[in-house]
Amino acid sequence: MTWTERRFARNGEVELAHDRRQEGADGEPLLLVMGLAVSRHWWPQGLCAAFADAGFAVARYDQRDAGESTRLPKPSARGNPFAALASGRGAAYTAEDMADDAVAVLDALGWESAHLFGHSLGGVVAQRVALRHPDRVRTLTSSAALPSDAGGLGAFRHLRLGTLAKFARVKPARDRAGRIATGLAVARLCASPGYPFDEAEALERITADVDTGIADPDAQSRQIGASWHGPSLAELRLPTLVLHGTDDPLLKPSAGRATAAAIRDARLVLQPGVGHDIPRERHAAVAAEVRALVDRAARVEDRP
Repeated sequence: MTWTERRFARNGEVELAHDRRQEGADGEPLLLVMGLAVSRHWWPQGLCAAFADAGFAVARYDQRDAGESTRLPKPSARGNPFAALASGRGAAYTAEDMADDAVAVLDALGWESAHLFGHSLGGVVAQRVALRHPDRVRTLTSSAALPSDAGGLGAFRHLRLGTLAKFARVKPARDRAGRIATGLAVARLCASPGYPFDEAEALERITADVDTGIADPDAQSRQIGASWHGPSLAELRLPTLVLHGTDDPLLKPSAGRATAAAIRDARLVLQPGVGHDIPRERHAAVAAEVRALVDRAARVEDRP
């Protein structure tokens, strides 16, 4: 699998690293939005290939404060991402800024609109892109994500606090070996209990991004604390698929149920044995679900 040369989109002063999968470039545009403070390289290559096989042109990007995109200045005091989530306040930028970043990437790709697939915090961002820029989004898939309406302390009812405590003990590393070890620790925490942990695949993702950091609590705090001032999920009127693992060690299935319940006509797919990742054995099935969502939406549009 090959990707185009990394390029940068711009939203104001923020530069957003992105690339496109060269195979399947003639398919329907699909933009992948990754989760909390990790880079575009954390998308499994097998999943990207499955999307291409299902007829999609796949692009991915680093959100601000992640990967090779612009990092905001460090605060004088180290951030705590869980405190930022509880307060629902972040001064560095807004959730609207993060939604606009995705549109800047679409512009840079030359895509007037695209299907969105967001995972974890990326799912929340994708929901907000669909609310803020509905004309730029064809369909929405939210995977392993909170509902974007669940702000502040309300989000904690969907979180597994035992896993949060484990994440809190993961410390930033100072050298390459330590960063790889930290990345593996995070990957294992997110892994699906019902499927074998694929360490080789995890290492492929981690080493592709190891120098940009994996556990940056300052970046995590800024992303997760970015405040949303836009519409509620009940106002979303786009074809939507919600995926959630029944064994997600970080977010309870109630998060997926709440997201689907808030969006009119959303389809909820609960995945037995799946955690807070997308295991290799589920790649083809996930791509098929997204393909089915797109095909259903096209049939509705074609009705007289």
